[in-house]
Amino acid sequence: MEWFLSLSPLLDDKFPPFVQQLINGLTLGSIYGLIAIGYTMVYGIIGMVNFAHGDVYMIGAFQAMIVLLLCGTLGISWVPLQLLIMLVVAIVLTAAYGWMVERIAYRPLRGAPRLAPLISAIGMSIVLQNYVQLLQGPRPKPVEPVIRGGLELMSRSDGSFAVQLGFMQIIIILLTIVLMTGFALLISRTALGRAQRACEQDMKMASLLGVNVDRTISLTFVMGAGLAAVAGMMVTLYWGNNDFYMGFIAGIKAFTAAVLGGIGSLPGAMLGGILIGLIEAMWSNYFSAEYKDVAAFGVLILVLIFRPTGLLGRPEVEKV
Repeated sequence: MEWFLSLSPLLDDKFPPFVQQLINGLTLGSIYGLIAIGYTMVYGIIGMVNFAHGDVYMIGAFQAMIVLLLCGTLGISWVPLQLLIMLVVAIVLTAAYGWMVERIAYRPLRGAPRLAPLISAIGMSIVLQNYVQLLQGPRPKPVEPVIRGGLELMSRSDGSFAVQLGFMQIIIILLTIVLMTGFALLISRTALGRAQRACEQDMKMASLLGVNVDRTISLTFVMGAGLAAVAGMMVTLYWGNNDFYMGFIAGIKAFTAAVLGGIGSLPGAMLGGILIGLIEAMWSNYFSAEYKDVAAFGVLILVLIFRPTGLLGRPEVEKV
């Protein structure tokens, strides 16, 4: 008991900042996880990495920002209605970009060596970046917060620090849980999910059995882009500062999350996103924030050395 009493002032000093960074890391990791699901879905079916996916997420963020500004111009001030319009428009328009990426950068090169679609995807990424830069300009676009406030969970005894759980953080975490659950049910219990799993196992055999492979792959790109749009909308509402280059950094982090969790695994993508978010948040709090990316990629290297398939990935079985 005396030992605990001697330790309690230290806990009171260190525990609230730890909890705050835990909340921040879960919020950031949820966004990374939503983007990472798009990477892992595409890779799981066609075995290729969509390096334009980060820029699709960036376009989703800009779509959400434009709709929010239009709502203000049209006099729509009720926040739930604003959020609903943002969500629907951002998902629909961004999904169209995801479909376009598949039709232009991937479908014509599906039978080509893997290096060709990889270069095509990088080229599409550059095109989308410059397209948004020309339309919106190179400067960051700040957005006024729509959802403010939060809950105070705990504080230090001297009142010098309080743990805040923002309403926007609650929305991000809950929405991520709902979307992850919905996609898990879609993959496991619907005809589209069965078609996706069939294409993942053997695309040619799935086609012989009546699965429309082209439509299944297109819908996979559309679904991944829709999730990226949700992530872009959440970033717009949470941080409120969009620029044409934001998709590159977030895309690299989300791809890292997908590889860390086991690319091809939906739970692995979300787990990898959460881990990357927590590593960045904790490293920024206890060490130098400038090296948080080094810490995240360092953990990825260690995982790939000792478990090359990722945390939840399965070893690839070669088809003969």
